[in-house]
Amino acid sequence: MVGVAAVAAVASYDHAYALVRGRDEAGWTEGLVPLTVDGLIYASSMVMLDSARRKVPVPPLARWLLGLGIAATLAANVAHGLGHGPSGAVVTAWPAVALLGSYELLMMIVRSAQAPADTEAKSGTFSAAGDDPLEALAAEESAGEVAVRRVPSVRTIRTRLHVGQPRAQRVRAYLTVLSNM
Repeated sequence: MVGVAAVAAVASYDHAYALVRGRDEAGWTEGLVPLTVDGLIYASSMVMLDSARRKVPVPPLARWLLGLGIAATLAANVAHGLGHGPSGAVVTAWPAVALLGSYELLMMIVRSAQAPADTEAKSGTFSAAGDDPLEALAAEESAGEVAVRRVPSVRTIRTRLHVGQPRAQRVRAYLTVLSNM
């Protein structure tokens, strides 16, 4: 996966560099401009990875910039190959697709390794003993609602505790158990 990404990155950079150089970009900037495209993809992906690790929602700007970076790298690679017709455009777009695909597959592996608690949430298990420190905080903050058997929604828990969907679901499940005691 890393080997494919490395080869694809070099080819994609070369295509973007040739395109920038052909547009009369001067001096050292012609070598750096292509790096901004893939750098934007990398930076956005790192923000998304950080959000996954901290179990917080991904900032919309990170998603938007990731999409923009993907569109820009594909456009640069396609533009580089257009002089050779549609097949040339497809062939020169391929390194960008391979790079993005390899990189995102790697990020999926990293994210899944960082989220064992999310696997627990998807399996439907939780600890009624309150192992998660946020469960105690949620129980304290929602004591009045839980006392009258009104469990806050997952959305409300996410907002109050600033957590992601899986963790809010676990906390809600814990509060449901408390409300039925």
